[in-house]
Amino acid sequence: MGERLTVLLSRVKGGDKAARDALFAAAYQELRRLAHSRLYQGGRNTVLDTTALVHESYLRLVQTGELTLEDRRAFFGYAAQVMRSIIIDSVRARQAERRGGEAQKLTLSTELAGSIADGDLEILGVHEALLELEKVEERMARVVEMRFFGGYTEQEIAEALDLTVRTVQRDWEKAQILLQALLRAH
Repeated sequence: MGERLTVLLSRVKGGDKAARDALFAAAYQELRRLAHSRLYQGGRNTVLDTTALVHESYLRLVQTGELTLEDRRAFFGYAAQVMRSIIIDSVRARQAERRGGEAQKLTLSTELAGSIADGDLEILGVHEALLELEKVEERMARVVEMRFFGGYTEQEIAEALDLTVRTVQRDWEKAQILLQALLRAH
């Protein structure tokens, strides 16, 4: 499947619109697996389901214009970034809705704050800490992004980033320590 995706990616780069649809058809099951892993791993709460996340990812990828990716690993790395963006946008919209959006604010109960989903706050916190980490250690940030937001395994990350599994494991361990420190600082 990897070679087929690479061929389709090169056809998409050449402007073949039919190849774009064939690319997503060929990658669909893998994208669903990644989306499912991300949405349901660890009990993280989002209003998106697997199909919605994959379809929204497809729409965003199509709307950005031309895909300039070279191979399968670059494609799935980019797909993980797009999924991260969609999840963060969804959480932010849900948080804004909880705060009433444009509505006039009125406190009905002092227990309201306890009803905010911890998963949403965790996702936003990790996203903000990841932005800080990207400034210092970009590769480490990619590992976190692919693992936390993309649902990749260490082996898949190693293949996608052309690293050894041990390097991915070290980056993940260091990133967890750094992210915890950043999360405590916020």
